[in-house]
Parts: sequence; C-alpha cells; structure tokens
Amino acid sequence: MDQQEIVNAIALTRIGYFNLAGWGALCRKLGSATAVMDHRRHIRDILPDASPRLVHALDDVSDAIHRAEAELEWDLAHGVEPLCMSDDRYPQRLKDCPDAPLVIFYRGSADLNGSRVISIVGTRRATAYAKDLIDRFMSDLRQLCPHVLVVSGLAYGVDILAHRAALNNGYETAGVLAHGLDGLYPTAHRQTAEEMERHGGLLTEFLTGTNADKMNFVRRNRIVAGVADACILVESAARGGGLITCSIARSYAREVFAFPGPVGAPYSEGCNHLIRDNGAALITGAADFVQAMGWEEERKIADSRRAGIERQLFPDLSDDEKRIVSALERHNDLQINMLSAQADIPIARLTALLFSLEMKGVVRTLAGGMYHLLH
Repeated sequence: MDQQEIVNAIALTRIGYFNLAGWGALCRKLGSATAVMDHRRHIRDILPDASPRLVHALDDVSDAIHRAEAELEWDLAHGVEPLCMSDDRYPQRLKDCPDAPLVIFYRGSADLNGSRVISIVGTRRATAYAKDLIDRFMSDLRQLCPHVLVVSGLAYGVDILAHRAALNNGYETAGVLAHGLDGLYPTAHRQTAEEMERHGGLLTEFLTGTNADKMNFVRRNRIVAGVADACILVESAARGGGLITCSIARSYAREVFAFPGPVGAPYSEGCNHLIRDNGAALITGAADFVQAMGWEEERKIADSRRAGIERQLFPDLSDDEKRIVSALERHNDLQINMLSAQADIPIARLTALLFSLEMKGVVRTLAGGMYHLLH
C-alpha cells in the first residue's frame, strides 16, 4: 500500500469532487495522483486550459491533505482498504470508465476483479414477483456459473433481495454505498451487510462523515454499473434509479438485460419500456442470460474438471501467445486493456495476437469485449 499515493488521491478527490473525469484523465496522463500533486504549481504546463479556480485550489492543498491523512488513519484502524487506480485490487472494469473515482474504500473478502461480475438493480418497492424472479435466477445461475460476484446497492427492494439471494446460494456479493463506511443506510440491513463483509464486501467512493444524500445515490449508480460485466433490471416503475443505472451501463458498453413483467403492472413498466425501446435484452431466466453472455464454457470446464479431465497444453504457440494463454489461465475472461497489463504486451501487438489465437481455436470473444480461453 502506497500511503502517500492514497493520501494524494483522496486530497485530489476533495479538490475536484465535481470533475472526476478530468482528474482521472490527468492522473492517467501523469501516471499517479502523486505526480499530479508534484506538478500542481505548474498545472497549466500539463493542462493549458485549467480554470483559475482549479489553479487556485491546487495552490494550497494543506486542508485537503490534512483531511486525507485523517481519512487514511481511520481506514487503517477500521479494516478499510483504500484502493487507488494504480492498485491491482482496484476494480479494473471500473477503472476503464471515464468518471471512475480516484480512490474507493473497500471492506470485504471478495475479489472485485473476478472473472464474472453482474449488477442487479431495480425498484425499492419490489413485489413478490421480483422476489420469485431473483430467487429462481440466482439458484439457476449458481448451477450454470458457480463463480459470480453479485453487485447491488444494499437499498430496500430489489437490492437487498439480490444480496440475500446471492448469499443463500453461496455467491459472494458486494454492496456499493452512497455514504462513508463509518455508517450504514438503511440500518435495517446491518445484519446482511455484516454477512456480506465476510462473503463479499462493501465499497464506496465517499469519505467518512458523508451522509446518504439523494445526490450520492445517483453518483453511486455509476459504480454499480461500472464494476460489472452486465446489468440486470428486475423491476422498475416508468422512472427510477434502476433505469438510470442501466443507462449508465450502456454508456460504459456493458450488457443490459431486463425481466419483462405483466402489462400495466406499475413496477414492470420500466422494464417493459426498456425492452421495447431496445435499451435492454429480454431474459426470462438464468439460462437466457448465460447464453447471451457466452458464459456456457464455464459450466463445461467445471464439468470437465470434475470428471478429472486436465487442461491440455496448446501446441504451436509463439512465446507471446503463450503469455496471453498464461494470463487467461490466471484470470480468464479479460478485456483487452486488462489482458494487455496481465500479459505485458502492448495493445497494438496484442490485437493481432488475439486474432491469431481465435483462428487457432484457442480463445473466443465474449459479450462486452471479453476474451475467453476455450480449452
């Protein structure tokens, strides 16, 4: 853990709270939040159109640094991991989003970079229909794909039903909060949240002392969308937070799915309209979802391993191709930028190598631009 980088990332977040996309681009350009801080007195050399307000804010960062140091001290004392973009444990899917937070605060046991991550969202006024859908979906998905991280927002309704169904079926599940980790909203979900910390986790971009204000839930939705491969809408009125999350997911090039509901049912209108307008693919169960995502291979591999069939070495591969295979063996189903980092091969060369491997039947492309090792 690079504590100075964490402090600088938190401080920059406080300075540029309403322009995270700009700060993220700047940090990517210079390589770290620390590098931005090191160049803060000459920021116009790097960002010629920096506003006078930004220049002034960077001129004196003492208050922001002091608050960041206090936050880090609290985190270390309470089992919270602050994850910066440069940290391998930072959700790489989220890192690809232009407005990703410079730092997230995480307490839990789940790997946020697992091979399968889904977000389940919907109304806070979930009906018995939604509960039945979620319970059946999670049970069936567990049989088809044993290793999936389920993400939602720990709110009333669909969120908490998804978290509890995930836990009941042996899945890890992570909740994205709209406030700091020094509290919990709603408090009625504390027991589930504590179980999630042991079998999943809680994460947030908000510092301690941050209340669950309405605006924070909207900001939270982009993280729910960004950390996952796909977003599933279960129930929604004609307007609602779940629809916002789906819209954000589409802007991030994530797959979006929705369960249809009875015509005229108030909390199925949002799903039905989204499907009608081609904003989401219709699914009726886990089998539809797995097929649409191209995740059938996981079940086949699991069955083969249970039968004692070992993965065979691929013949006639170049050294670079073998590095790609090795990276996918460690972390199967990676987007090209993540695969580039894992295999240490520039994207320009990696593209041609992946095409060659597809022609050889070694890898295949999945929904969302993921690359999957076939054998």
